[in-house]
Amino acid sequence: MTEITNFRGDRIAPADEGQGEAGVAALIRQVGERVRKARERKGIPRRVLSEISGVSPRYLAQLEAGEGNISIGLLQRVAVALDHRIEWLLSADDPWSSDVARMADLYRAASPEARQTVMEALTADSSEARQAHRVCLVGLRGAGKSTLGAMVGKALGVPFVELNREIEEHSGMPVDEVLALYGQEGYRSLEAQAVDRVICTHDNVVLAVAGGIVVEPETYARLLGHFHTIWLRTSPDEHMARVRAQGDERPMAGNPEAMEQLRSILTSRESLYARAEAQLNTSGKPVEASAAELVALIRARGFLG
Repeated sequence: MTEITNFRGDRIAPADEGQGEAGVAALIRQVGERVRKARERKGIPRRVLSEISGVSPRYLAQLEAGEGNISIGLLQRVAVALDHRIEWLLSADDPWSSDVARMADLYRAASPEARQTVMEALTADSSEARQAHRVCLVGLRGAGKSTLGAMVGKALGVPFVELNREIEEHSGMPVDEVLALYGQEGYRSLEAQAVDRVICTHDNVVLAVAGGIVVEPETYARLLGHFHTIWLRTSPDEHMARVRAQGDERPMAGNPEAMEQLRSILTSRESLYARAEAQLNTSGKPVEASAAELVALIRARGFLG
């Protein structure tokens, strides 16, 4: 059989060779795994994703199981034959004219020392200067972010801002209406803008954000870079009990699997919440005790100066 090479002269395995098929299968499994993780981190059941995307539940199940359409593998073969990375064919950045794509390739090939130099050059201002005296409380719904944030702000004499209230004031409508009119994508865009406004207008602040903000990579990176982040955590049972104690029955309404879904969301987001600088477990504690511990943590770490 005639040997096949790309434009650099590298040999390409024919489609019927085991190694080539294994590479395609690995790519499809990777895509499926990333789809599943993204869905779980957003807390979206597969049937809901099906309704939103217009893709059948059966195909989504196959995709997440690593049995997706072989066209993903074919696209990979085309990319290799063209001496391209597959993301070049999918990215919004034009690989022929974008400095971003070129920098990414140079960064991948660079030594660890060169990478560190690049990172230092791109983040010339220190993390302390960027974070100023801002604290951001992250965690799942019912963790106590709003209640404890308000108490801590009052105790330490700094403003307390709840990001959803900031979104409502700027948009002129409740968050529920924002979601109904613009969907999750529109809400996330307003959320990112609200984070930027808080950064621009507050050097001293305690901020409470919605639980799902951590699944938006760019927005969460802004939080981590410009706030001292604290993960407020508790058990799934307490999360649910606190939400219901506030009179919100939505988590359980018509959904007997709500608790299992909550556990799944918490598990899928744990690694994201754990990127916070500090953690505080509020399980089984009176709110006053948790507030005192949070104040002590902030003072001990010098987060607010």
